[in-house]
Amino acid sequence: MDKVMPQSITAETTVLGTIIVDGEKLTEVEDLLKSNDFYVEKHKHIYAAIKRLSNKGMNIDTVTVAEELKVKNVLEKCGGITYLAQLSSAILGENIVDHAKIVKEKSERRQFIQAAMNMLEGSYEKPLEEVAAIVESTLDKVADKNKDGYIVPIADALQSAITSIEDKFKSGGRILGKSTGFKQLDNTLQGLQTGDFLVVAARPSMGKTAFALNIGQAAAAQGNVAVFSLEMPQEQLINRLLSARCLIPFNTIKTGKLSPQEFERMTHGAGNLANTGLFIDDNSVSLSDIKARCRALKKKEGLDVVIIDYLQLIEISEKTYSREQEIAKISRELKKMAKKLSITVIALAQLSRAPELRADKRPILSDLRESGSIEQDADAVMFLYRDEYYNDDSNEPGIAEVIISKNRNGEVKTVKLAWRGEYQRFGDIAVR
Repeated sequence: MDKVMPQSITAETTVLGTIIVDGEKLTEVEDLLKSNDFYVEKHKHIYAAIKRLSNKGMNIDTVTVAEELKVKNVLEKCGGITYLAQLSSAILGENIVDHAKIVKEKSERRQFIQAAMNMLEGSYEKPLEEVAAIVESTLDKVADKNKDGYIVPIADALQSAITSIEDKFKSGGRILGKSTGFKQLDNTLQGLQTGDFLVVAARPSMGKTAFALNIGQAAAAQGNVAVFSLEMPQEQLINRLLSARCLIPFNTIKTGKLSPQEFERMTHGAGNLANTGLFIDDNSVSLSDIKARCRALKKKEGLDVVIIDYLQLIEISEKTYSREQEIAKISRELKKMAKKLSITVIALAQLSRAPELRADKRPILSDLRESGSIEQDADAVMFLYRDEYYNDDSNEPGIAEVIISKNRNGEVKTVKLAWRGEYQRFGDIAVR
């Protein structure tokens, strides 16, 4: 025997009847409930009519709701004015919020059940990635229990802000986020803040992978860091990490032509590296896989920082007519993931060839491929530039510029770092 979908007709009629009797009650539930949260079809229409009346600034009562339903030719389908009168006379309680929560909870259960049914049905024929994306999308919508959509009273907002300022005051003004390993960069970004989505972009051979891995190593000494490599295999990443950590030339490690002293130093460094909170994934290429593995790692081991190399290689199952729309979805979802999991997400990104055509080849925001959405979603956008790459007679050999072109948490500026390419390592100028 088929089970009836979760529902509460009593809660639905109570919510609608209470609003019809006292239109002001709508303000208590309109952020919580949508029309589709109602199980009974006519209740969906009635609630939608109530919302339209509210948006028009009109009074809400039996007559006005009936007229609004008549405009949409659904009055008779909703039981006519007789049913509206029954709703307004059948109120069972005064606490509309509690009843609205019941309606919402039943709606969420139906969405979970529908997702499971879609997964079951799709598993027979649809690609597994598409099935996973459908379920993940539903879970994200239903399981998001944060306060999005609710207005926070100023007293609560002040309390949260004062607590944050107090924490900084007690720390002597030191950064509270995870350190990047670079002092000037930490001071500018205030460290790696939870909920932030950072983008590091550069032309090829500027060292963006090395820069991200340097940050990853520093952060892994303070918490757990997941590195998703979509471009190079795990072994290449490990070679770069060892080179930077042990100060052994990258080519030496890559070819294995180490001296006995270098080999001993490498094995010692590898032991230290093994005790950090680094996790590496070179298999995930889809957005849904990356999000799923981050959620699992956060739950099982804890997770503080995610590094993705690189953004434009991420695939999504919902194909669109343009790659720009796909990148927009990817950047938006990465920002949402950072906020939802309370982590920092660092995504590397490609630049167009535009800098190569200018006299000054330092990147600017418009050089980002599909720049609009990335620039909008990112909390900070950093470009890497090394003048010696373009000019043999550069006045700053061995210097890399981190051009911070967008920074929600601080000033826009350029931070200069030392660059030792043979070791795949950046460093503060003071310790060059």
